[in-house]
Amino acid sequence: FEKVIENGMIYVDKTALVYRMVHGTQNNFLSRPRRFGKSLLVTTLQAYFEGRKELFKGLAIDKLEKDWIKYPVIHLDLSSGKYAAIENLKSVLNDILHDYEDQFDVDVQSESSYGTRLKNIIQGAVRKTGHQAVVLIDEYDAPMLDSNDKPELQVRIRDIMRDFFSPLKAQEANLRFVFLTGITK
Repeated sequence: FEKVIENGMIYVDKTALVYRMVHGTQNNFLSRPRRFGKSLLVTTLQAYFEGRKELFKGLAIDKLEKDWIKYPVIHLDLSSGKYAAIENLKSVLNDILHDYEDQFDVDVQSESSYGTRLKNIIQGAVRKTGHQAVVLIDEYDAPMLDSNDKPELQVRIRDIMRDFFSPLKAQEANLRFVFLTGITK
């Protein structure tokens, strides 16, 4: 979103819909095929929740939003890896989580599960900023899709991902907004 706006590219303004969505339900899921604008929507939401008003100048949301509160945003892009082995998944999750643990001053216990680490990041973000956290997950299902042809690997990946996403429900009080995209048919 930032590059599209800053480089003066063509942008079909759907920010009025974004405003309606973020002031509607707390939890959202969008499943569409690849190349359907899901990631652009995720980065639009990220800029909005980061309070980057300057990027929205002249767009519909600029007239609708009055507060422009800066929320802590946890953007988990799972499209960034190829998951042909369990080590690949662990590497991607560790890289993503490590960056947010640093950003929100979260102490890491080496034996902690991915779900526990995500919970601690959410709580750390709230503690550090005084605002509920926003969680944006792009292509949550990429690890499972990459392992479709390997049933044993898929079971292991699914178990890790189930644990990873488990804190989202339990942390509802600490979450302002949750948005997941997927590409599974």
